Amino acid sequence: MVELAGAVEAGGRSGTNRRRRHSSGVVEESVQTVTLGKQLAASGGMMLVMTVVHALGLTGISKLLNLRKERLKEMDFSVKSISLLSAMGLSLLVLHTVEIGIFAAFYLLIDAMQTVEEALYYSASTYATLGRTADYFPADWRLMGAIEALIGFLLIGWSTAFIVSKVNRLMPG
Repeated sequence: MVELAGAVEAGGRSGTNRRRRHSSGVVEESVQTVTLGKQLAASGGMMLVMTVVHALGLTGISKLLNLRKERLKEMDFSVKSISLLSAMGLSLLVLHTVEIGIFAAFYLLIDAMQTVEEALYYSASTYATLGRTADYFPADWRLMGAIEALIGFLLIGWSTAFIVSKVNRLMPG
């Protein structure tokens, strides 16, 4: 149940007073809403940041683990190559965790979340497209959560393509 109680203009943000009742019976007051344009601008900015971070991360992982095409072609599929793939998987996990942390920091910065744990949990759930996160996110920024899910999906797919390209170089023939 949402009741609108009037509009205000402050600090460049348009807003309304809102009272929202959650399923737990708690009533939440929100004074400002974020315009669609600001959500889309923030989403576009985060997409750009995540694309750069992910590209730099994949480049760094390639250099750190020496994943050059020639080196991988020379390797047999052995304990050494399995160790290399494990290190690559762990590195990608760290990269995705950093990206989740960047989203969580953004949510704290815009006051959409109150604690680091809450922001990390929400961001990880959204990034991994687990669903049901809209129930926990302020309505003023809920589009941002949906965009994070799309970004997470794309970056996980990019990482999958990265792994497949490296594994294909290890396979004989």
